[in-house]
Amino acid sequence: MTPATQFLKAQGVAYTEHPYDYVDRGGTAESARQLGVDEHAVVKTLVMQDQDARPLVILMHGDRQVSTKNLARQIGAKKVEPCKPEVAQRHSGFLVGGTSPFGFRKAVPVYVEATVLAFERIYINGGRRGYLVGLDPAVLTRTLGAVAVQAAEPVRG
Repeated sequence: MTPATQFLKAQGVAYTEHPYDYVDRGGTAESARQLGVDEHAVVKTLVMQDQDARPLVILMHGDRQVSTKNLARQIGAKKVEPCKPEVAQRHSGFLVGGTSPFGFRKAVPVYVEATVLAFERIYINGGRRGYLVGLDPAVLTRTLGAVAVQAAEPVRG
């Protein structure tokens, strides 16, 4: 059990468990490859902050990156940037590479790329490295109050 799966159980959410061999810097491409799923359906949990260092979470397709300019504009912030790993860990309570949006240490605003919600099933971190859970994306809005945004852009480089 992780804080994420404890949260999901407490909310009565049905999910499937998908362990894989964690590879440092392997990211969603590696987990998707090992699990035999589309990387677009693997959702990464990114801890960011606004211009006042207030934390927020953006849930993004594994094969896309966040346009921080578009995200900032849509949420009414002057600026959005990724948190340093140690700051993200302090906000979430999870090790980087094992961050789940479920079971966060403290409540933070959660945003989700709108097209993620169109999937029948997504795969998202279950609260530790090498462990995804599969679930209905409607869980994101229902349990986390995730707000849909359009901030995806192709991964560069």
